[in-house]
Amino acid sequence: MSTTQTSKIEIRKATSSKISGVDFQNLSFGAVFTDHLFECDFKNGEWQTPVIKPYAPILMDPSSKVFHYGQAIFEGMKAYKDDNNDVWLFRPDENFKRFNNSATRMAMPEVPEAIFMDGLNELLKIDQEWIQKGNGSSMYIRPFMIATGAGVVANPSDEYKFMILLSPAQSYYAGEVKVIIAEHYSRAANGGIGAAKAAGNYAAQFYPTNLANKDGFQQVIWTDDATHTKLEEAGTMNVFFRINDTLLTAPVSERILDGITRKSLIAMAEKEGLNVDVRPVIVSELVEAAKNGSLKEIFGAGTAAVISVIKGFSYQDVYYEMAPAEDSYAALLKEKLTSLQNKLSEDTFGWTVKVQ
Repeated sequence: MSTTQTSKIEIRKATSSKISGVDFQNLSFGAVFTDHLFECDFKNGEWQTPVIKPYAPILMDPSSKVFHYGQAIFEGMKAYKDDNNDVWLFRPDENFKRFNNSATRMAMPEVPEAIFMDGLNELLKIDQEWIQKGNGSSMYIRPFMIATGAGVVANPSDEYKFMILLSPAQSYYAGEVKVIIAEHYSRAANGGIGAAKAAGNYAAQFYPTNLANKDGFQQVIWTDDATHTKLEEAGTMNVFFRINDTLLTAPVSERILDGITRKSLIAMAEKEGLNVDVRPVIVSELVEAAKNGSLKEIFGAGTAAVISVIKGFSYQDVYYEMAPAEDSYAALLKEKLTSLQNKLSEDTFGWTVKVQ
């Protein structure tokens, strides 16, 4: 293993690569990781020297506060390789900003931009051979931070570890998705941490999602905690509803994540001349639209799948299914966004950033 220093990042390269053993045509999402990872510790009130090193397990004290009090946040990003072998990120500034918003909400230190962005760029350059070309191929990027300070006293940690992992990804096909609208469980509450990418938000979803799976549904559309009348998110994604020719989605709030795919789709839909209405969407409104035939589409939006089409939904033990839309907004917007991300069309929004 060789060690060098680049832009204040210590680099320890792996002596050999495991890339030859990877079947890039049959990847399970988030299961395969590249040769290296990025790591930087926060100790004594300041960030230490960052390091890129071979991917390997980490050693932690059993009393580390992440295990006991759940101080853990993350982001989801992607990088793409164009036909010229250049690597591009999609709106990384938005991920960086949201990461630090999550850190603030979880009483964790903000990560300096130089550490986040320089570390990410250098890591992608080192493992760029893992990024496959072609529409549908990408590199999924997982920045995360955990509390590593030892002790079981219930207060914020004084030590943290920030890391970035890379995982090659193919097109994400969710198949036909059927959802159930939540009538009791909630994803988040006013005053809570729903707007943060906190690990606990996702853990809390697993049980009600398991219940939905047992009834034959793949995901849950979450409703507000107070009245369970407002439609908020679908599984781990923001959610859109098309009623007649209007695209509806809930506004971001303390309960709803400010999704980067979500805001990108809104901008693209408006540019395409589609009618977009960002407002609270009521369950009764959706049910009535399903009954009278004006509900044309429902789809989730997120980094992994970009867009995941929802075939139908259940509410109060009644299932409503939609016929496939002939002029699908979901298909149009997914094609436009993935084409832009893969540099197959002009980026008129200025969202793509070249890895230098």
